[in-house]
Amino acid sequence: MFPLCVVGPLPPPPGGMANQCEQLVRLLRDEGIEVELVCTNAPYRPAWVGGLPVLRAGCRLLPYLLHLWRAAGRARVMHVLANSGWAWHLLAAPAIMIARLRNTAVIINYRGGNADTFFARAPRHVLHLLAQSSLRVTPSAFLQRVFSRYGLSAEVIPNIIDLSRFSPRPARAFADAPHLVVTRNLEPIYDIATAVRAFACIRPTFPCARLTVAGTGPELARLQALVVELGLQESVRFSGRIDNADIPALYAAADCLLNPSTVDNMPISILEAFASGVPVVSSNAGGIPDLVEHGVSGLLVPIGDHEAMAHELLRVLQDPVLAAGLWKSGLAQAEKYAWPRVRKQWLDAYRRAVATRR
Repeated sequence: MFPLCVVGPLPPPPGGMANQCEQLVRLLRDEGIEVELVCTNAPYRPAWVGGLPVLRAGCRLLPYLLHLWRAAGRARVMHVLANSGWAWHLLAAPAIMIARLRNTAVIINYRGGNADTFFARAPRHVLHLLAQSSLRVTPSAFLQRVFSRYGLSAEVIPNIIDLSRFSPRPARAFADAPHLVVTRNLEPIYDIATAVRAFACIRPTFPCARLTVAGTGPELARLQALVVELGLQESVRFSGRIDNADIPALYAAADCLLNPSTVDNMPISILEAFASGVPVVSSNAGGIPDLVEHGVSGLLVPIGDHEAMAHELLRVLQDPVLAAGLWKSGLAQAEKYAWPRVRKQWLDAYRRAVATRR
């Protein structure tokens, strides 16, 4: 296999794209493939620059561009994990332009759940740059449909779940103190407040239930105030950021995953819950219905509807037959995203991308 260059972020901070980038690079290297990583969120040097907003952008951007230039000259394919907004303009666009200057094949692995809004408002050159890439790859049919609306073809290569990290618990009936988890960052688009309100709704039925919110972000103070307002201080825990290596243990202790996001593509948290045998109750945002089949592999509710989320959550907790069916289907769904399957798709994509530059 020829040398590859992967362009993307690494944890910390945690997040779907950073975790996928780290995992992809590690798994490719385990295959013996030569992979050079150009990190888009490398630590500031010197560290004190990170406290100066304007200066820190320049101090990170210049070394990033230099690394891109050198790596593009060594690789046959540049695999760019891309997102919407300023991240596109500052990080993805320069990678595409440098790859073209160096005559290196470039794959845009677009992952932003907010792509439709971004494309509708973006300058024309954004779509032009996307059209110039060797291949456009998205993790979901949802984003593939968005690309199609703007006249761009794209193929689907899903996110990866490393099944060796997760051990599914047996299907089970739930006790009087079910443990519910939310594993999203505390940002407005993930609407953690809806999950907290749904949890409050089930408390009369399960007064000993617990909720763990694993993540960090700017919504923490507002969510803590909501917990106090609802009188849930003793039953809701904000654990902060949990290291990726410790995530399997969190799912192993969970009885249900709540995912209340308002914008989404293909959440890794849902794949991790599937692989852990944890039932999922999620909003139907974005690409989630492509991943979760309602009533089969999970339960879906309208965005922002905490009462519907509470209703579906009670169904899971009170119906052992339903819970067992979700457990079985979730495990089967996780198998579709295991590395042995996704590996073949990426290696084929790399070969086809190189062929476009010949």
